[in-house]
Amino acid sequence: MTESAHPSDPLLTDDLLERIRSRASVHDRENTFFDDDLAELVELGYLKALVPVEFGGLGLSLGSTAREQLRLASAAPATALAVNMHLVWTGVAKVLHDRGDDSLDFVLREAGSGEIFAFGLSEAGNDLVLFGSTTDARPEPDGGYRYYGTKIFTSLSPAWTQLGTMGLDTTSADAPKIVYGFISRDRGGFEVKEDWDTIGMRASQSNTTVLDGAFAPADRIVRRLDPGPNPDSLVFAIFANFEILLAAVYTGIGARALELGIAAARRRTSLKNDGRSYAQDPDIRWRIADAAIAQDGIYPQLDALAHDVDERVDHGSLWFPRLVGLKIRATETARHVVDQAVRVSGGSTYFSGSELGRLYRDVLAGIFHPSDAESAHSTVANAYLGPLDAQNG
Repeated sequence: MTESAHPSDPLLTDDLLERIRSRASVHDRENTFFDDDLAELVELGYLKALVPVEFGGLGLSLGSTAREQLRLASAAPATALAVNMHLVWTGVAKVLHDRGDDSLDFVLREAGSGEIFAFGLSEAGNDLVLFGSTTDARPEPDGGYRYYGTKIFTSLSPAWTQLGTMGLDTTSADAPKIVYGFISRDRGGFEVKEDWDTIGMRASQSNTTVLDGAFAPADRIVRRLDPGPNPDSLVFAIFANFEILLAAVYTGIGARALELGIAAARRRTSLKNDGRSYAQDPDIRWRIADAAIAQDGIYPQLDALAHDVDERVDHGSLWFPRLVGLKIRATETARHVVDQAVRVSGGSTYFSGSELGRLYRDVLAGIFHPSDAESAHSTVANAYLGPLDAQNG
């Protein structure tokens, strides 16, 4: 059995979360990276949460880590989202290691030694996500690869030391192959464009990364896969960790929005109702209840799917529809809860300094992460109805 999904003592203390929350508005206003947050999280060992103890980590389960990420996101969504990308790679390596695959054990060893991993897979216009790539992966004689292409939404841009990426090999004898590899910051061969000027999730500094010959040596090439849907364990591990940890972040946003909405309902008073608290207004009460009902429904699914990954439950062909379903439900629920809280809280949330107003901007990013709504519904439809007939394409 794995470690409990609900440790008695949270890793992230309330004091730490309050310090992180106090800095979030500054990072948002100034569009700066969360250096101080990261320093405290590193000192705590938080980036080693999913790294097994034998590799120098904390040995937490995916379930426990998701709950910690939920709490971190309730304090600073952009910090949590960026840290997620490191945790995804360590989670991927852990899933493979737990199933007897040591191909990413170097990720666990190096994360245990303090390396920071980032997620360099996303590409503009690539709606195939893991099943295709616009990046050119050019083989080297020694078995390594050089990557040429543009990656978007590269969170942790100022801080990562290792970048997991992929590209398409079109020249080898067995081409085409999607090639997954890891590049080191100190080897160069890339440019980070400081172009992260967005309406939300600003502290994540998810800048565009231009790969211009970035080199992954042979011992950092972890997969060469056929394009298209693939049953390889790496693909499952990426989907599982990405979708579950992402859902945790957005669930944390919803949790904080509900807290703020409740506080606003109790604080605000109504002249129309003789100065009574809005908490006594039936319409406001309905909105808070509606948000709470929606929010409460996410926790069991988040916990259950994380538990099933930890315990190696075999859902077969239903794994992917369940994972994308969680992502869609969590991000859409968070948007709904934030919207209800904004309506309860009134016009003050329209000011840029409002925490709830910032959550309103941050939560919008949820619609852009894979799997998007169209892809998720296609995945679920294929699982339950089978693929479209050829004539329907």
